[in-house]
This record gives sequence, C-alpha cells and structure tokens, in this order.
Amino acid sequence: MPDISNAELMTVGSDEVVVTCSTDADTTISISMGDHEVTTTGQYHSARITGLEPATTYRLEVDGAVPPEEWLPAEVTTLARPAGRLLATVATANDVHFGETQCGLMGHPGEIGPVFRAEPGATPYPELMNRAAIAEIQALEPDAIVVKGDLTDRGTEAEYAAFLDAYETLGPRMRHFRGNHDAMITQTIASDEAPYAIELGGVTLAVIDTVVPGIDRGAISAQQLSWLDDLADETTQPVLVFGHHHPWNPASPKRSATYFGINPDDSDALIALIGRREAIAGYFAGHTHRNRVRRFTGARNVPIVEIACVKDYPGAWAEYQVYESGYTQVVRRIADMRALAWTEKTRGMFDGLYRDYALGSLSDRCFTQSF
Repeated sequence: MPDISNAELMTVGSDEVVVTCSTDADTTISISMGDHEVTTTGQYHSARITGLEPATTYRLEVDGAVPPEEWLPAEVTTLARPAGRLLATVATANDVHFGETQCGLMGHPGEIGPVFRAEPGATPYPELMNRAAIAEIQALEPDAIVVKGDLTDRGTEAEYAAFLDAYETLGPRMRHFRGNHDAMITQTIASDEAPYAIELGGVTLAVIDTVVPGIDRGAISAQQLSWLDDLADETTQPVLVFGHHHPWNPASPKRSATYFGINPDDSDALIALIGRREAIAGYFAGHTHRNRVRRFTGARNVPIVEIACVKDYPGAWAEYQVYESGYTQVVRRIADMRALAWTEKTRGMFDGLYRDYALGSLSDRCFTQSF
C-alpha cells in the first residue's frame, strides 16, 4: 500500500468531492466514493470525483489511508443543490500578494517560524500560485471573477502591474479592489471604483472598500453603508456583498479599538444593515488567510465568510453557483503539481499550527445557502 500523508477531504459540492494527499515518491493511488473511482499518479495528488448525487452519503476509500482520520472521514454527504435553474457562476480569489518573497512572518519580533522562500532561480511563488489559480478559473468559465484585495505585498506600482499582467488575462469579467497591503504607501492602487455593483442574471454582487490607508485594520464609511442600503432596498434579486476585511463579532464581550478586521462600530452598522435588508444573502472577505464562516443573529444568520489565501497553504480560491432558490460555496485547492508542492511545504508555517488555522472545517469551506 502507498505511504500517504496529509490526506484531506478538501472540497464537497452537490455532485463532486475532492481529496488531496501526498506520497513519499511518485505513486499511483485510487480514491473511491461508492461506485465512483479515480486514480492519480505522482507525489502530490488532487483527486476529483464527479457525477455524484446531491445530498447523498457515500463511503470514502483512499488507498493507504484508513478513515476515519481527523481530516478524512469514512463517509461523505454531498451538498444539497438549491432548487431551480443555475443562473450564474462566480469565482473569487484574495490575498494574492504579488511581490512577496517570504511567507511565515507575522511582522514583529519573536517570529516562531518556519519561514519559506522560493528556491534560487525558481518562479516566485506568488506568480506560480496565481498563474495556476487563473488557469483553473479560466477553465471554469465563470460569469464574474472578483479579487478581494491584498493584490500586492508592499503596495508598489510594480507589484500592482504584475497583478494586472496576470489577472487581466481573465478579461473584463474580472473585477478587483484593494486590501490593506495595497494602501500602505499609496492611495492610488485599485482605490477609485468601490463601491460598485456587478449585475448578473439572478444575483447582484456588491463591492465595498474596507481599507483604512496606512494600517491593517478595516472600516466602512457611512457613504458606503448608505449606498449598500439603497442597493439592497431597490434590487429585485439577491445581493452578495464583498469586502477585504471581516466584521467584528457583535457578541464579543470586549470591544477593541485595534480589532484586526472592521472596527466594532462599523461592523455593528453592517450587521444591522444585513439584518433589515433581506435581499443580502452573504458577506465575503479575505484578509485573515483562513476559511471561516460565522452567522450572527443580527444579520439574519446569513453566511459571514472568510476565504484562505492563494499564495500559500492551502492555495485557495472559491466558486459560487447561484440558483433560483439559493447558492453553493465550494473552496478549491489549486491542483497544479508545483502549486501542491509549495502548499504542502507551507502548511508547516507557524510551528505547524497553520494547517488547522487556515483550512477551517469542511462547513467553513463548502455549504449551501437558501435565499
């Protein structure tokens, strides 16, 4: 039997499952779900099993692995598919960090490591990871692509030009906005459009700017909240809201003026707005480099989402399938072999704690939400 490590149930959709793992050497392994089976060959494996039935439980079997393990259950239930026609498909990416040369740093003394860099002469890892993500997004052929900030590492014009050179290959359906890294030394990078709406058949994408130039913390101006309020009031279709920073938890007993996401006052205003505007069906951020979903009663328990970064483990981007009665979110791990090699290495950041932080639970990555 092959010697398998880091076997993870990465993605579960309404008709598919993706399992990733690595082996000590180039090996062929088999992964099966009921009567469905695929084989993969190499040292790094991304096995996508398709043709499954929605809301159906299957037994999962992986050569050399003995489920149940922490990240590899013995049985998997596919997502329910929302009723009605598929109306639109949206892809998102965030925290792409063109220009970054080392990862695993927290930006302060006492770093716990390890720190990882591309090998001398190798393709810079932001270029490698993003080009691979772009190829997968192109293959999906979504109706819209939204890149949710931290386009650059230090916010230089050269780094922004590198981002545009890569992502503009996706054409006019690609829209982007700034994150905190993009506004550390200038206010000109990707700052002149938000807020704006992207109208698709069956759904409206609402983009807001949560950046406070010069710091890593977030905010939402009163003008943007008013714009979003009017949009959600006047629309005839569901609204998905996108920003770089995540909101503060209104149930937290201690309000923090230095909260890493959107400050408590502006978070309260956003959550109250979502609570009174039933058209809003979710808020989607990046910034934290992890997959996480929270639901607040004041926001009608719609998903408040964070998606992990493209540039290192797990090497993520997200797909949204919008139907007449709801939508599904599936987080995808970039399957290019060189990308998998890099993300297998970087899972060990922060003294081995990064995997548990960044990956999140399966329900943080993949879910169905009704309108």
